Amino acid sequence: MYYLIAGIGGVGIGILVTAFFIKKGIEKRSARLVKEAEADAEMIKKDKILQAKETLLQIKTEQEKKIAERTSQIQIAENKIKQKDNNLNQRFEELQRKQKELNAIKENLSAQLEIVDRKKLELDKSHKQHVQQLEIISGLSANEAKDQLVESLRNEAKQEAMILIRETVDEARISAQVEARKIVIETIQRVATEHTIENSVSVFPIENDEIKGRIIGREGRNIRALEAATGVEIIVDDTPEAIILSCFDPVKREIARLSIHKLVTDGRIHPARIEEVVSKTKKQIEQEIIEIGKRTTIDMGIHGLHHELVRLIGKMKYRSSYGQNLLQHSREVANLCAVMASELGLNAKLAKRAGLLHDIGKVSDTEPDLPHALLGMKLAEKFKEKPEVCNAIGAHHEETEMTSLLAPIIQVCDAISGARPGARREVVESYIKRLEDLEALALSYPGVLKTFAIQAGRELRVVVSADKVTDQDSNQLAYDLSQKIQTEMTYPGQIKITVIRETRAVSYAK
Repeated sequence: MYYLIAGIGGVGIGILVTAFFIKKGIEKRSARLVKEAEADAEMIKKDKILQAKETLLQIKTEQEKKIAERTSQIQIAENKIKQKDNNLNQRFEELQRKQKELNAIKENLSAQLEIVDRKKLELDKSHKQHVQQLEIISGLSANEAKDQLVESLRNEAKQEAMILIRETVDEARISAQVEARKIVIETIQRVATEHTIENSVSVFPIENDEIKGRIIGREGRNIRALEAATGVEIIVDDTPEAIILSCFDPVKREIARLSIHKLVTDGRIHPARIEEVVSKTKKQIEQEIIEIGKRTTIDMGIHGLHHELVRLIGKMKYRSSYGQNLLQHSREVANLCAVMASELGLNAKLAKRAGLLHDIGKVSDTEPDLPHALLGMKLAEKFKEKPEVCNAIGAHHEETEMTSLLAPIIQVCDAISGARPGARREVVESYIKRLEDLEALALSYPGVLKTFAIQAGRELRVVVSADKVTDQDSNQLAYDLSQKIQTEMTYPGQIKITVIRETRAVSYAK
C-alpha cells in the first residue's frame, strides 16, 4: 500500500513536472508569436503610413497642377482685359481727336456759309437790277419773256422728242427681229409640241365606187347596221372615191373608220360581220387609249397616276377644244407649268402633273351639268390626287377659290396655250369684227383718209391727207395708234401700224 501510494505520488509529480515544462514552452512560444505579431503590425503600420504619404503627395501634386492651370487661365484673362482696356483707351483718344477735327470743320463751314449767304444776297440784288434793265430794253415784263421762252423750249423739246422716238423705234425695229428670233427659238426648244386640228367629219378614201354599193348593201341594210353599231352618220354621195363619216365624238369616228377599213380589206360585209368587227375595233381603240395614256405619262415623267386617270388622258387624243387637240394642249400646258414653276422656285413635278390633268373633266365618261373644271377636280379627288393638284384643276377657270400657288400658274399657262396665235381656230364673226374695229379706230383720228387691215389683222395701213398731216405728225399718229390699240383691243401676237403720207404734183402738157 505504501508502495502503491508512493508510486502514485511519483507519477503525479512526473505529471506536474511535465505540465510545468509544457507551460514554459507554451509561454515561450506565445511570447515569440507576440513578438512576431508586433513586428508584422509594425511593418504593416509602416507600409500604410508610406502609402498614405504617397497618396497625399499625389493629391498635393494634382492640386498644385490645377492651381497652376487656373493661375495661367486667370493670367490670360487678365492679359485680355488689359488688352481690351488699352484698345478702348486708344479708341476713346481717337474719338476725341476726330471730335476736335469735326468741331474745327464745323466752325470752318459756318464761316463759309456766312460768306455764301452774303454773296447770294449780292447776286439776288444784281439779278433784280439786270432783270429791270432787260425789261426796259426789251419792252417785255419778266413773266411775258418767260412765257415766250417756255413756249419756244416746248416746241423744240417736242421736235427733239419726236426725233428721239423715231430713232428709238428704228433701233428697236432693227434689234426686235434678232430678239424675236431668239425668243421664238428658245420657246420652241424648251416647249416643243405638236398641234393638230380635229373636225367633226372624217373622210374615208375608197378605190372605186363599187365599194360604196357594198357598204350600202341590199336595201341599205349594211349602212344601217354600221350606223347603229358605231353611232356615226355615214354619208355616201357623189363624192368620188370617198365616204364621209360625220360625228361630234372623235372616238366613235375613229371606231367607224377602222371598222370600215377592216371590212373593205376583208371583203365580207354583212350585218353579222359588221357587229363583230365593230365590237373588236371598240376593244382595240379602248386598249389603244390606255396605251396612249401610259405612253404620255411616261414621256412627261409623271408617275403614280390612277389607272382610270391614265385612261382619261389617253382619251384626250380623240377630243378637241375649239379646234385644238386636247391631249396636245394638255401636254403643252404641263410643260409650260413645269418651266414656270421652276422659275418661281416651286415644285415643277407637281405643276406638270396638275397641268396635264387640268382638262380631264372634258373627257369624263359621265357628263353631269358641272363645268369641266369642277368635274375634273372631283375626279382628281376621287382618285386620291394631292389637294394642291385638285385645287389647281378646279380653279383654272376661277370656278372655285384658289388655295395654292399652283392654281394661278395653271390658269396662266392654259391661257398661253389656248390664246397664242395659231393654237385655236377663230370664229369668223369675231375675226371680222376685230378687223372692222381696227379700221374704225384709225379712222377716228383727224386727217386720216383710208385704213386697211391686212395680213389677217396683223398690219394696219393708214393713208393720211398730205395737206392736214405733216411728216412729224405722221410719226406721232403711228405712235398714238399703237398705244391706243394696245390699251383698248385684244388681239393675238402684234400689229404693225404703217402711216402713209403721199404728196403728188400733177400737171398737163397741152
